[in-house]
Amino acid sequence: MKTRDMTRDNLTTARTLSEALPYLQRYDDAIVVIKLGGHAMGSDAAMATFARDVVLMRQVGVNPVIVHGGGPMINQMLEKLNIKSDFVNGKRVTDEATMEVVEMVLSGRVNKRIVQAISAQGGKAVGLSGKDAGLITCVPTDPKLGFVGTPDKVDPSILHTLFHDDAIPVIAPLGAGHHGETFNINGDTAAGAIASALRADRLLLLTDVDGVRDGEGNILTELTASQIKSLTDQGIISGGMIPKTETALDALSYGVRGVVILDGRLDNAVLLELYTEHGSGSLIRAG
Repeated sequence: MKTRDMTRDNLTTARTLSEALPYLQRYDDAIVVIKLGGHAMGSDAAMATFARDVVLMRQVGVNPVIVHGGGPMINQMLEKLNIKSDFVNGKRVTDEATMEVVEMVLSGRVNKRIVQAISAQGGKAVGLSGKDAGLITCVPTDPKLGFVGTPDKVDPSILHTLFHDDAIPVIAPLGAGHHGETFNINGDTAAGAIASALRADRLLLLTDVDGVRDGEGNILTELTASQIKSLTDQGIISGGMIPKTETALDALSYGVRGVVILDGRLDNAVLLELYTEHGSGSLIRAG
């Protein structure tokens, strides 16, 4: 005979699930593009938690798309192979030898690790790069940087096919050039371009910071595009946050309904953002 002890934790869990109903309805059949990087990729435990959250999203009707980075892993492999890099204005020059390593690490080791983590949680993940099915066509960002690309055209047809099959696309940020070259793309930029082409409901940029801060260091939970521009002009948004907010503004201009910069170090950050009233980062909307 079993007995049941209705603890405070059990009641809290039930209440949380009940309160999530309007958000579950809100995001039913929505497309959510997630840029995965930083801490969420740093350990097997963090990866498993993220994968479980993504599978849950797919289970309740969301169409998640994962776009990942992999800079630290690329650096490790370049060092291991004793491939030296040149830099221009602080940015790595991606020559042919470096590009081979980038593609090997991003499309191979990193991409398949995420696919495996999602599969282990019961999801149907499919690993791709931007080179597959004409997904991302690039032009050189700067000839001095070699094979670093900027998306010129995005064809999301393959992603809609995968949604129809209840699959979760996991995309390495690589693209094909107009002359058959392979280009490395900044992960945030690739995620923004894909979200734009899909007219995604949300673009979630997972980072290792809490979100966008004001001049006094307070986290701003909701901002408009015009406020982002003002904070940047004032120098309050600076450093590594600038390319993330630029990605957000570009995505909003192409019809993405909202972009969230959130802390990937926080367990269940994606679920907190989508399915709770308070969210877990800085939501940026057009305006």
